[in-house]
This record gives sequence, C-alpha cells and structure tokens, in this order.
Amino acid sequence: MGVKVSVVMPVSNPGLSNDDFGAAVRSVLEQSLPPDEYEVVFADDGSTDGTRRRLDAIAGQRGNVRVLHLDHTGSPARGRNVGLSVARGEYVFLLGQYDRLEPHALERMYDRAVETDADVLIGRLADGGPPPAAFARDRDRADVLRDHLLALPTAHKLFSREFLETCQLRFADRPLSEQAFVTRAYLAAKVVAVLSDEICCHLGPAAPGTAGEERLDAEALFDGLNAVFDVVDACTEPGSQRRRIQAHWYRALGLRRLAGPRFLAAEPDERMVLFSFLRRFTLDRFPPELDVHLPAHLRARTALLRQDRLDALLALAEASRGTGISAELRGLRWDRGALLLDLSVEVLRPGGSPLWLRQRGDRLLWTPPAALEGLLDGLLGDEEADVTEAVRRARVEVCVRHAETGVTYALPVDCSVGQATVGQATVGEGPAGQAAGGRGRAVGEGQARVWVNGQARLDVGSAALGRSLPAGLWEIHVRLRGLPGGRARIVRPTHPMSCAGALAGEPGRLVVPCWSERGELGVCVEPRSFPESIALVSSRATVARQEGHVFVVVPVPYVPPSGGPPAELVLREQDGRGRSMVVPALVEPGIPGRVAGQLVARVPVSRLGGDDCLGPGLWRPALRIGQKDVDLLFGLTIRRGGQASVLPAGTPPRAPSPLRRLAVRVLRDRR
Repeated sequence: MGVKVSVVMPVSNPGLSNDDFGAAVRSVLEQSLPPDEYEVVFADDGSTDGTRRRLDAIAGQRGNVRVLHLDHTGSPARGRNVGLSVARGEYVFLLGQYDRLEPHALERMYDRAVETDADVLIGRLADGGPPPAAFARDRDRADVLRDHLLALPTAHKLFSREFLETCQLRFADRPLSEQAFVTRAYLAAKVVAVLSDEICCHLGPAAPGTAGEERLDAEALFDGLNAVFDVVDACTEPGSQRRRIQAHWYRALGLRRLAGPRFLAAEPDERMVLFSFLRRFTLDRFPPELDVHLPAHLRARTALLRQDRLDALLALAEASRGTGISAELRGLRWDRGALLLDLSVEVLRPGGSPLWLRQRGDRLLWTPPAALEGLLDGLLGDEEADVTEAVRRARVEVCVRHAETGVTYALPVDCSVGQATVGQATVGEGPAGQAAGGRGRAVGEGQARVWVNGQARLDVGSAALGRSLPAGLWEIHVRLRGLPGGRARIVRPTHPMSCAGALAGEPGRLVVPCWSERGELGVCVEPRSFPESIALVSSRATVARQEGHVFVVVPVPYVPPSGGPPAELVLREQDGRGRSMVVPALVEPGIPGRVAGQLVARVPVSRLGGDDCLGPGLWRPALRIGQKDVDLLFGLTIRRGGQASVLPAGTPPRAPSPLRRLAVRVLRDRR
C-alpha cells in the first residue's frame, strides 16, 4: 500500500532543549497509522543549534522519516515548498515545529478526507482559546463564509497532493503568504471538509513568517495585503462573496493594527508610516461600498483613514482603550445532572460604564466615546452607524478551558437580547450597574442600553465533543459575539450563591463549581480528595463571634453518605512567632446538587492570644484530614477586641505596624 499522508514540518533552530519541539517530534513519530502508510519530512532551514544532527539520527532509525538540509532563509515558505515537492503521500499535512498532533490525528483525518472526497480537510485545532465557530460540527461540504473558514488562516490542514499540484499551490516568499495560500486553497477546492468531533492538532507558539507573525513593518503589511486581495480577485467573481472576503482580510490584517496597546505605544513616526500605508491601501483597494461589511466602530476607523485624520484615529484608539465586557452570573443551579449558568453580558466603556447607543425610532446607532464629543461629528451617517441588525444577532459564547492542558470546549448556550431605553431603565439597573455608578441616574433622550442574556448548560458527560470531560479544574470563559468587547471571566457575585456539588455523568463523578483565588468561576471534575473539594470552595467561608469564640464556617460542596472522615481546622499565624492551633471541625451534610453542606469549627479567641486561643493578627487556615493538610483559600483576621473577619482570597493582607507587633509580643511575654 502506498503512503497515505506526508507530514511536512519546516524547522529552524527550535532549540534542542525546547519541550514544545520535542513534543512535536514525538507526536508525528507516534501516530496510529502504520509507519509504511505515512512519512515525515523535516525541512531544516539551516539550523545551527544541533537540530540537524538530531533529525538525521531519527531518520537513521526510522524508514518513514526524511530530512531536507536547506540553506538558511529565515522563512518557512521555502521549507514548505520543497517538502511539498518531494512528498509522496496521497495527502499532505503541514505542521509547525512547535505544534503537536494527537496520536490518531492522521488516521482520523485521512479516513474523513477519503470519505468526503475532500481537497482540503480541516481537523479540529486547539490553541488554548475559545474554539472557532468553524468547529461547531462536522461538515462534509463547508462554505468559506457561512462556516467561518477564514477564521482558520493557518496551514494546519490536510491537503490532497493531487489538488495542490493541479492548482500549482505553493507559498510565496513574502509577508502574509500563509493567508494567501490558504485563501486560494479554500476558493479553488471543490470540497472543503471539517472534522470537528475530536482534536487533531494542538498549536504551539508561532514561528517567524507564519500566520501568527504580528511584527510586520508597514510596507510588508501593504505588500502582503495586496497579495491576499490579488488572490481573492483571481479566484472569485465580482459580487457579495468577493466583497465579504475582502472585508474580512481588511479588518483582520489591517484595521486591527490601528488600535490597541501596540499601536498606542508605537513611536509617532512608526504610527505615521503605518497609517500612510494603510490609507493608501484603503484608497486603492477598499472602496466605500465595502464598508457595509464592517462593524460600525471599524467603519469609523476606515472613514478616518480616507479623510487622512491620524490625530482623530489616535484619539479614537485612546478613548476605546479598556473597552471590554462584563459577565455577571445571575444564577447557578443543577438540572438533571447538568450545571446551568444564567448569565448577563454587556459591553463596558473604558472606566466600567455601560455602552449606550443612540436610538432613532426602531433603529440603534453606534455612538463614539464621550471623550470624542465634537471630534467625530458627521463622521458616520445614520446608515453607516446603524447597528440594529448586529445587536439583534448578538450572542454569548461560553467555553470551558482545562487549567493545565489548555484544551477548550464550547458549551451550548440559549441567548436573548435585552434592551432598555431611557425612561425604562437607568444607569445601575443592568448587569454593569455598580460599575456605572449606582441606581437612579438617567441618561439623555434617544439612548438605549443593550445586553445579552445567556443560559449555558454544562453536562460533564458530553461536554468534550460528545464525550466526558477529563478530570481536573476547568475555567469558565465568556465571549460576546456581534458587539465589540472581547471575552471575560465570570467573577464572584456579591450576593450569596450556592456552591453545591453533585454526582454527574455515567458513572457518577463529583463535579464542584468553585472560585479561584482571584474570584473567577471554574468547575472541578473529580476533585482528588474530600479535603480538596472543600478547599476549592473555601473562599466562601464566613465567621461569627459568640462568647469568646469564633465560629468558622466553610462550605462543603458534597458530603458522602458516610458523613465524611473526621476533620480538624489548622490555623497558622502569618507573622509574629509562627504559632499554630488545631481545633476539631464538624462536617454537616447539605442536599446534593441543591444546598452545600458546611464545616464548622469553634475557635477560642482573646485580645492577647495564648497557647489555647487565637490573638490579634492574620491566621492562615488549612484543613487536616488523616494527618494531611490542605490549604484553604482565605485568611482569618483577628483584631485587638477579639473581632474576627474573613480575608477574601486574592486580597493581600495588611501587615501590622512594627510597633504593634512589638506590643503584642511584650504583652504575651508578660503572661
């Protein structure tokens, strides 16, 4: 049987001790395909760090490995092209030197490509961020626009070698060649298929010259953008498809560089050169009729480019710095073994105030930041500023990300858009009310505030692309689509909220909603032990004072039917003489999936402290079960009068003054 797949990996001084490179090499050598059914072609770009010798040694031991020794160019383009020229496989997969394949990736992708007769097969990629919309489901015949393929611009795909040769597809040795190559492949292919139900490739750090390269100078960006537009013009007919693809690349590769920290921190001359080249490109290749395919805030940037107003563009970037979203958790509950998260998400202006839109009849219009009042007057007409349809389509995306591996999965979310006009709501009533300055402050006539409500459903038995989530801590990330703002974590609400765990999936596994030390929501699947499950939610601890004692109450997400093992609370002094105290703790059960149990410890306190009671200072608690201590995520502060309070997780303690520490020690010594 012939070679099914050739893996082509350009290599350039990756570093022999680099863990990412080592993992990448092992991943291609340990594929489930038999060695005689696939080959690996390393195209070495004149490495001087010992990589050549290492690769030659591998090739000497494995008959399906070849090493191409090339002169140094500093770009992966030549390595890819030479690798494609010598590849013998029916299909070719292009891999970066820090990327890692899953063990069954080549076998799964090849079988799927043959099944769909694909010219291009896109296997699911993972980079630690939210999964792109293209991976929402498997697709036998994907559409470049409808299925959001342009959001996957890198070369990590399985290409039919016959297709590549017929179209004479190669990488140009110039900026943005990867985007140009992939765009041409998308538009020339008869069949582009998507394999989404299993991760195939984990993306590592981008190598220089790849689609992840950000540091293009202005002239290189100009040349690269023109090359991408040339590909689009050559492969499409005039019409909506061409305009929408051009608008995508103009936005993704050009306009985004005219905002953000890098643009604002650049030297004035550097900004001027970038502005000049992008203005020239806009006047030459992006006529005003294409603006309809841009969101309103980017239409404003484009208008400022055409009007040669760098000063206003810089002011807009500065005034927009810090724009983000708030993700407020309105409810958290269990429903038939799944965890439901009720969210309210909206865009926040810099400083934390909600985004207000102009309202004219039933239309909503984008409004520039208040700091630019008068500077952008007349920049956009009502038609150009209209965001009504964008608001109607806005949606919340929620995903879980494994804290250790970075693997990310999207959750199903039911969304609805909420809107309040002046007279129906005031600043302070919506999701960002507190940041906006409290209740009761109305804003001017003709304004509307919008937010998106979403209910996400986490079923640990199917959240991993139809399979069970692996054990571990999973972060919850939220992104708002359709409106500017980006993504955010869900922070701990000020009002009480249950952290009850439940047994979920088949067989039942303990799942615990919890909060990090920074107060961010996560979910732990199968905590390693009973005390760890308590530690995960311990930032919600409370204290109560009664007759010379402090009662420390810590939530317990799940109490087993046996009632749990005997427990003790260990309190260690943060400063001073480093004393510690151990007190028994009682575990009280709750209602699984509805009401958390609690661990209660009765701690004696006094104004001065002593061997059998706590005195003033900061005490760090730990839970001791079976002679093993697990640190808890809060601190206990005892004041001179014996009052006690919980120090929230992530809050640095306020150190007592040297004089106060000396006085406490003197009083103790006198005892």
